[in-house]
Amino acid sequence: MKQFYISMLLALTPLLICAQNTLTGKITDSENNGPLEQVSVYFPQLEKGTVTDASGDFTLKGLPEGSYKLVVAYLGYETYSTSFQITSGSNQFDYQMEPSAIEIDEVVLSTPFHKLERENVMKVEQKSIAELKSNGAITLADGITNIPGVSSVSTGMGIGKPVIRGLSFNRVVVYTQGVRLENQQFGGEHGLGINDAGISSVEVIKGPASLLYGSDALGGVLYLNPESFELPGQTSGDVNLNYFTNTLGYGANAGFKTSGERFKFLARGAYASNADYETGDGTSVTNSRFNEADFKTGLAYQATQFKSELRYNYNASKLGIPEEIGVQNNDRDPLLPNQEISTHIISSKNNFFFKKSSLEATFGYTFNDRKEFEEHHHEEEGEEHEEEEGEEGPALHMELSTFNYNIQFNPQWGKMTTIFGIQGMHQKNENFGEEVLIPDAITNDFGILATSHIHFEHSDLQLGLRYDLRSINGEESGVVGDETYIGALDRNFNSFNASAGIRMDLTPNIIGRFNLATGFRAPNLSELTSNGLHSGANRVEIGNADLKSEQNFQVDVALEYNNKHFEAYINAFYNGVSDFIYLQPTGEFREEDPIYDFQQQNATLYGGEFGFHLHPHPLDWLHLESSYDIVYGQLEDKSNLPLIPANRWTNTFRVEWKKRASQYRCYAFVTLQTHFDQNKVADFETTTPRYNLFNMGIGGDVRFFDQKIGYKISGNNLFDKNYISHLSRLKTDGIANMGRNIAFNLSIPL
Repeated sequence: MKQFYISMLLALTPLLICAQNTLTGKITDSENNGPLEQVSVYFPQLEKGTVTDASGDFTLKGLPEGSYKLVVAYLGYETYSTSFQITSGSNQFDYQMEPSAIEIDEVVLSTPFHKLERENVMKVEQKSIAELKSNGAITLADGITNIPGVSSVSTGMGIGKPVIRGLSFNRVVVYTQGVRLENQQFGGEHGLGINDAGISSVEVIKGPASLLYGSDALGGVLYLNPESFELPGQTSGDVNLNYFTNTLGYGANAGFKTSGERFKFLARGAYASNADYETGDGTSVTNSRFNEADFKTGLAYQATQFKSELRYNYNASKLGIPEEIGVQNNDRDPLLPNQEISTHIISSKNNFFFKKSSLEATFGYTFNDRKEFEEHHHEEEGEEHEEEEGEEGPALHMELSTFNYNIQFNPQWGKMTTIFGIQGMHQKNENFGEEVLIPDAITNDFGILATSHIHFEHSDLQLGLRYDLRSINGEESGVVGDETYIGALDRNFNSFNASAGIRMDLTPNIIGRFNLATGFRAPNLSELTSNGLHSGANRVEIGNADLKSEQNFQVDVALEYNNKHFEAYINAFYNGVSDFIYLQPTGEFREEDPIYDFQQQNATLYGGEFGFHLHPHPLDWLHLESSYDIVYGQLEDKSNLPLIPANRWTNTFRVEWKKRASQYRCYAFVTLQTHFDQNKVADFETTTPRYNLFNMGIGGDVRFFDQKIGYKISGNNLFDKNYISHLSRLKTDGIANMGRNIAFNLSIPL
């Protein structure tokens, strides 16, 4: 036995030796050669990094051999990235950082090539959750509307769905924890279903991303990056407290994380509760109240040539569905109708690193349990059962379980980075309630893709090709001849898609991007089979089993100018969608509810985003920002598409200070946001007049009992403007959006 253990130790010796590849270096200021402390030195693909000490020195251990992107970032300096070759043994890297007032340029994680935003061929917008929260956002769906080109279809404050350049619902794919989020997102009254606690940043791909993500990414992708694990050998924790004056809403989240050289762990819990919101004229919007509990945790193991990450998220929310102005109180328990939704998300991400290639395998399982309680259902049970509604069960109860996988192989061939991948999904929908809106069904996806990024001295070229298959099999529901009958379904869809893009350094200060891409979306189960009342929409929707797949072709052009004190950009797009699926009122009613059915017609969308950011020398603490986003959508018969956001102009005056030798910061801002008249509306929509919203905020860090505490105070709609957003689903009932709201946030490190 002793000889056996000795033999095993000798056999493992080469692996232990391989694990000792290290990188050391020093980061200094280019102007005075002084050392820089707390600079981030990071390998995005390896998800491994560290920060410099007081002498500007750093050390990274246990690195695999091969060429990997290395990023050096520090607030107040220009972010630097380079391809670094890690060789066996000791490696050295020293760098002098250039001071700059431009914000830190982050690595884009929603595309597989680990490029900085300015280096990426595709235009990707990235915002940190901290930045979105500083603008007073109550929910994540509300926060993302601060990104140019992104809006939200809202039902009060608790329910919101992302809209990217006029496209939403199943045309926008949401990714969280590296896996696709599936939660019955076909309906407008089905919210985003993700809490911002435990999410570090949001990335938005504007335009077709079917090449990377398959069906439903025809309109774009909302990619949510989870908070990172702690650096090796460190432990940290924090508590965050929120209060919102308009909804009397309060929320808190607390997190803890610790990391050794190999094992890492984190956990975060959150809870939020909000009463009905008030409009600008002081009216409480009855049943807009909502409550949410959220828990996220993760465990990771990292060796030299292998790392594995397991994450879990549980989210439970209870959401009122506002229908009319009624009782005026500050209760927090939703009235009828309401939703009770619970979601479990489990993801496993595994990476293998070789000298000239790497392999990534991601697996995810999502279970979404949706219950909808309706007023008429409750009344039918009689007064003696009013206290037992939960025991009687919901009117609508659907369980959706989804397993998905994404396996990508990345060989290194000189300056060309190539990804070969397979992706797939198996999904099961089941009904347990008294009503059936969509039937029990099985959906299967399979896709295969290849995409390459080729780097030249002053340009980058990206090419890709993909093939997808989708099958949907639905069971028969109801009795033939009844108005709620749903027939059996057996449909198959397939599509080839391609993309090509180039990024060029037109001058030392001007970047140009040109992208061509196709995308597709197979009709979803609701569009094919639905036959029932959407309580949130107050309408009956009738599916069409003969619908074809949507196919689109989009052209994106972008120009960006930047120097140390001025940035400007122009992004324009043209998007042609064949067989666009849309709802149209039939003019008939079922009981008192209007009937809508699904139709198809070619559609065109076009528009863009324009803006600038000025931080004049020597007043680097002063920032003037302006952005304008515009989108138009029209069907082939010249009628307008529904739910197209109004043109929006946002102007911000911001000041911020930070001493280079200190981690303490403070900021203040004033924003004027103008939403212009929306007169180009669908036949069944009404126009929306122009309105202005005035916002202000301050924030930063303060020292309290020798402890750094972060604070944010922001006021939205400070003049208490009474207005209705064009994308509000309460617009048809004449219910206005939120009035003045002051948000308070404290972040306390532990």
